[in-house]
Amino acid sequence: MEDNIERSRYIILGCTSGILAILGVVTGASVSGDNTFIINAALAGAIALSMASGAGSFITVGDIELDKLSRLEKPLMRSLDNTRIEQLAKRKIKVHSLIHAAACFAGSMLPIVPFILLDSQQLEVSMGLSITALAVLGLYWGRIMKQNMVLHSIRMAGLGALIALTVNFFFRYIQLR
Repeated sequence: MEDNIERSRYIILGCTSGILAILGVVTGASVSGDNTFIINAALAGAIALSMASGAGSFITVGDIELDKLSRLEKPLMRSLDNTRIEQLAKRKIKVHSLIHAAACFAGSMLPIVPFILLDSQQLEVSMGLSITALAVLGLYWGRIMKQNMVLHSIRMAGLGALIALTVNFFFRYIQLR
């Protein structure tokens, strides 16, 4: 059960990071008015973000799991190298890192899709899709945590709206200067 919550956390964290970061990229890049530039910038950001998230998870989860192994070894007064416990820890490190990276990349694709498929109002659709997806992720997280689903949904959607509007305002203001 705890492992499922942990996996869900990495899925939600990755998707949220991907959506928010790439929504910022497409919002900022959209001032150029060049769809090819927007898509290329967003895809580059998505690839870099998912790789960085996977690497960050690999390092941090790895450190946590290896620390747990080290703490287990002391009272046992023996090494856990080449044991089932070590194998499970290494598997957890790999799985959680891959989940985080994949979820990050999947979330990153959402703000990009309107720029690939639509001829007009791509930014508005991108923002709408992203904020809706964040609201759904908030509902899901609230359900998993057995907390107020609506409050989680509002927080996630509000965060997305705040970031999109802030980046949009910032780049439109700079462009006018």
